[in-house]
Amino acid sequence: MRRIKLVVSYDGTAYCGWQLQPNGVTIEEVLNKALSSLLKEDIQVIGASRTDSGVHAMGNVAVFDTESRIPGDKICFALNQRLPDDVRIQASEEVPLTFHPRKANCVKTYEYKILNRKIDMPLQRLYSHFCYFNLDLEKMQKAASYLIGEHDFKSFCNVRTQVKDTVRTIYELRLIRQGDGMITICIRGNGFLYNMVRIIAGTLISVGMGQIPPEKITEILEAKDRAAAGPTAPAKGLTLVGMEYEEMI
Repeated sequence: MRRIKLVVSYDGTAYCGWQLQPNGVTIEEVLNKALSSLLKEDIQVIGASRTDSGVHAMGNVAVFDTESRIPGDKICFALNQRLPDDVRIQASEEVPLTFHPRKANCVKTYEYKILNRKIDMPLQRLYSHFCYFNLDLEKMQKAASYLIGEHDFKSFCNVRTQVKDTVRTIYELRLIRQGDGMITICIRGNGFLYNMVRIIAGTLISVGMGQIPPEKITEILEAKDRAAAGPTAPAKGLTLVGMEYEEMI
């Protein structure tokens, strides 16, 4: 038995998220079917990040076990021929059977894009959240600075979150504005709670609109109450950029 690691990119627009569910097509389902067809085995992938419906990815990670003798680094090429155009495997490799993508220590990087201009741009409508109100980037960056470090992010996760430990560490949180009005929120951390990045994005947007003062972020963290934070930003603006795992021995 061998374990193969995949780096998966996808446009999440047409999918009901990563995880298998009865009411729509998911990324996990597409990968299972394509791999089972390719390898002539019943393949069930294990994903590192179970992204929500409409969320995109450049570098999600998944693993699967197989008896196939196809070299690990060649599987991506064969698999891509069986996948739809909006899903692609960027790389594949054999890893130890003990490697688990959700249990291994890693740093995750997400980006949230906000198209901040007076008129929407159709080419960006599937990959960014449109906001016509002129956002104050300086205030948003100041608010973001209060979120860097280790905190209890209970205020910044969906009330349906079932995990008991809501403490996470954010290593980097910065905002970049491009000339076309696109604001990119870049966030790196050791893990994220359900809807955490989207709630952070929604809260920073509220700060940029003048609805929440930057200094109030500390109060929101201390409240440990979802109702204290801003709205959950739409899924389409969110992309899982990549995961950096500790060296696998």
